[in-house]
Amino acid sequence: MENLIRLDLVDLVLALGLMAIAIGLSAWQQLGLELSLAIATGRTVLQLLLVGYILAFVFALNNPWAVLAVLAVMLTIAAVVARNRIGKKVPRVLPLVWISILVSTALTLSYTNFLVIQPAKWYEPQYLIPLAGIVFGSAINGAAIAGERLVSTINASQLEIETHLSLGATPQQSVAQYRKDAIKAGLIPILNQMMVVGIVTLPGIITGQLLSGVNPLDAASYQILIMFMLSFANLLTALLVTQGLCRQFFNSAAQLQAK
Repeated sequence: MENLIRLDLVDLVLALGLMAIAIGLSAWQQLGLELSLAIATGRTVLQLLLVGYILAFVFALNNPWAVLAVLAVMLTIAAVVARNRIGKKVPRVLPLVWISILVSTALTLSYTNFLVIQPAKWYEPQYLIPLAGIVFGSAINGAAIAGERLVSTINASQLEIETHLSLGATPQQSVAQYRKDAIKAGLIPILNQMMVVGIVTLPGIITGQLLSGVNPLDAASYQILIMFMLSFANLLTALLVTQGLCRQFFNSAAQLQAK
């Protein structure tokens, strides 16, 4: 196994040249993206270096509470991002999304850690933090797409829903099809990715492992595991989020309340 070629400060400065060229191209074509590209570049450097130092400390500490603290911060940020994409008008969306992502991620990681990978320590940061980060990132998409689709569809279908209610349907029955469609929409990105993975695209995990010198078959095995984790976590997150959102649209008298 070959050692990873390390990138020093000079290498990173040379890499920064790519963004300098991109900014130059934007200015040449008068796209008006120069400031956005510059801000994105600065944030990328600062955020990733900060994360690198924090994770280096946590990995060296190798303490379960430190690992759980990192995961709690990641979870909260993921929930806020998903909430913002769903909408802020629906009450109690943030705790709903937070709990949904927590449950789906906890079940996914527990299954993976205790049945598949089986590390010496359940809180091994080498495995737990990267896998949790991948699941969080995917769960954001599942929750946001399914939640936003459900909210917009219910708001646009008030007359149809009220007609079902007037004919004796329960609140859950009146929005059942909308919920199914929202869940399917939330699964589209991961299903599309699974259809072309390894043929059209090489995901970040397998690419990173190949760059670090891991055997290609081992890298592929981990990528298979990760794809299965993401599909399960996305489905469970979408199920929980849409179930909770459906309840938000009806009062105690089973009357529709648009958001």
